Amino acid sequence: MPFRKILMAALAAAAIGQPNAGAQERLEIFDAHLHYNQEPAPFYSLDQVLEVFRRNAITGILATSRPNKGTHQLVEAKAPGLWVVPFIRPYRTRSDIQTWFNDPAIFELIRNEYQRGYYRGIGEFHIYGKAAASDWVKKMVDFAVERNLYLHAHCDEEALLILFGHNPKARIIWAHTGFTVAPARVAELLDQHKDALWGELSYRSGITDNGGTLSAEWRDLLGRYSDRFLLGSDTWINERWFGYDTIFKEYRGWLAQLPAEQARRLAHGNAVRLFGPRPPG
Repeated sequence: MPFRKILMAALAAAAIGQPNAGAQERLEIFDAHLHYNQEPAPFYSLDQVLEVFRRNAITGILATSRPNKGTHQLVEAKAPGLWVVPFIRPYRTRSDIQTWFNDPAIFELIRNEYQRGYYRGIGEFHIYGKAAASDWVKKMVDFAVERNLYLHAHCDEEALLILFGHNPKARIIWAHTGFTVAPARVAELLDQHKDALWGELSYRSGITDNGGTLSAEWRDLLGRYSDRFLLGSDTWINERWFGYDTIFKEYRGWLAQLPAEQARRLAHGNAVRLFGPRPPG
């Protein structure tokens, strides 16, 4: 046998059973914007939802639902390998999105749900502009601060600043990181609210180009603040469940363009820092 063939055969034999040195680590991911809505019924059964998480290496979720029944089910399932961090959603039906901030019954809903003893935050809630200045919103912010709860706010910048104005000790996860707020302004807000503001990246525009390559602005922002962002699916409609695999394939695509330590923080490390320690199992 020619020497070249012998050498190639030897190299192939040596490679059998060895890990591919070029293979990228498959990061575990914490989904920090998960809705298991049940209005009137869930799109997937609980078992189907858990399978979606398993095949995407989702090992933790910030769980919310409308009504809160779906969150109860995720907590009570005690699924092996899945860390559930439950938040109180201040909605009974979709129409509450438009009125919750002036409705005393919603504040009672929050108080009653909190009695379950396992919640870590309130949200996701929608609030825009000066609507955030209502007395009931302030009561909710103060309630959260007094009990060491996070707020998950889908809001514009004006409402975000009003929420902080209600109580300077508020801790806010900004859903979608303002959608289109300029990265330079996001950086300013993160600097102004250290240990109080984090950005969640579902639906956030500008992170990548159409080919999936990280933009220069976002590569810089994520590099400078890799401890301040979280990933999320935002399964607010059935189509987001149908596209769940694609959502996290896209996240993994741009995470792979970052240094490994930054990618791990964004994928799950920041969630552990905020909500941990992670329970065993």
